[in-house]
Amino acid sequence: MLHTKTALAVLLSSAVMASAALAAPSVYPTGVTRYDPAKAYNQYVIFSGADKQTHLIDMNGNAVKTWPQAGFPSAIIDPQLVGGERGRVLLQLSDKDPGKLGSAGNGLGNQSVGELDWNGKVVWQWGDQAPGGAAQQHHDQRRLKNGNTLVLANKVHAVPGFKVPEVIDDAIYEVSPQGEVKWQWLASEHLTEFGFTPAQLKLVHASKDPDYLHINNLSVVGPNKWFDAGDKRFAPDNLLIDSRNANFIAIIDKNSGKVVWHLGPNLPPINPKTAGQVPRAVDQFVGQHDAHIIGPGLPGAGNLLVFDNQGTAGYPSVPLGLISGSRVLEIDPLSQQIVWQYSAANSRQPGWAFYSSFISSARRLPNGNTLIDEGMHGRFFQVTQGGENVWEYVSPYLGKAPGSDALSNWVYRALPVSYDWVPVGTPRSETAVIVPAPAVQQASASR
Repeated sequence: MLHTKTALAVLLSSAVMASAALAAPSVYPTGVTRYDPAKAYNQYVIFSGADKQTHLIDMNGNAVKTWPQAGFPSAIIDPQLVGGERGRVLLQLSDKDPGKLGSAGNGLGNQSVGELDWNGKVVWQWGDQAPGGAAQQHHDQRRLKNGNTLVLANKVHAVPGFKVPEVIDDAIYEVSPQGEVKWQWLASEHLTEFGFTPAQLKLVHASKDPDYLHINNLSVVGPNKWFDAGDKRFAPDNLLIDSRNANFIAIIDKNSGKVVWHLGPNLPPINPKTAGQVPRAVDQFVGQHDAHIIGPGLPGAGNLLVFDNQGTAGYPSVPLGLISGSRVLEIDPLSQQIVWQYSAANSRQPGWAFYSSFISSARRLPNGNTLIDEGMHGRFFQVTQGGENVWEYVSPYLGKAPGSDALSNWVYRALPVSYDWVPVGTPRSETAVIVPAPAVQQASASR
């Protein structure tokens, strides 16, 4: 599965070889383009490619396992939750006619989701029993400790006060192994709890986009120091969501369904003079993805990690920066300060060298590195706390770009997978990939 050597040879004469994949030229490297085994955290990575298949790769980009189904996203299941069985995943199993409101990623074309084992056997599925007869899952699904499954889904219905005749509402279902909905939540019933001003609520209701919030993330808060210290808003069973279209992150109290904490939508603009300083108060994130609380045992445990796309979103829409890029932000949720961040500047690149206006993800690793998916370009990389890029992979799997017939290698989310998640004896490779020095540096060194 390695395509690195051939493609790199085409680019060695380019002074910008190291960042070529970012600008999506007509020819660029795929596979692993750099890898320092001593500085990287060694693991597998799982993702669903633009080819609508789910891929598990090792540190050298070798295809370790492929499931012929896609996930939006692919979600791994902790072996402890399924009797010690390794290699089980939650994926989308079948499609339906999405109807006139269907679009890339909004769930309206999804008929069923399910759990597959390492060999691809379906051991659980849900769809026909779902409200409306289809799962309509989008952006997230998670297996819980009680054996139930959380599903983030869409519900098309009329909501009083909206300009559009029907909204694409965001729903959360907790589904039992028998397919019964044991708990549910609907975003439109909590609009006054997300932090909108009265003027913004008018804009929300007047939106011509039926997908008015586009909630793109659902995670469980999980064990954390804030709850241990007595802050009930961070109860481990509570749920965390974020809205791409409205620029907010929120925690839902699982018992009451109420929003008990939120960040955004109204944050101060980014000040270019202080944008590289930490800690500092959270400034305006835009169209963010993959917000979650960093889990116990990981560096930064208890803080919020989020991929800040800096795309186009908001009520009203936040102005786009002229030469800005995306960011990964680690935020203290109590003080609401940024305590760590990554942008292209941390890798000594111009801001636009790291940018994905939509999709994407970021996950903290046990050694303090962060795995980042620059989803628009299908590029995953690990950065150290200091911003050094120590592993990089560009997906070679092509398919239709969202909302287009054009070909792309886009990847919604890439997740780290520990070596003990797979069955014993699964192969892996950890061979260093050295990046050649750019030609301009070589010329300078020879003088």
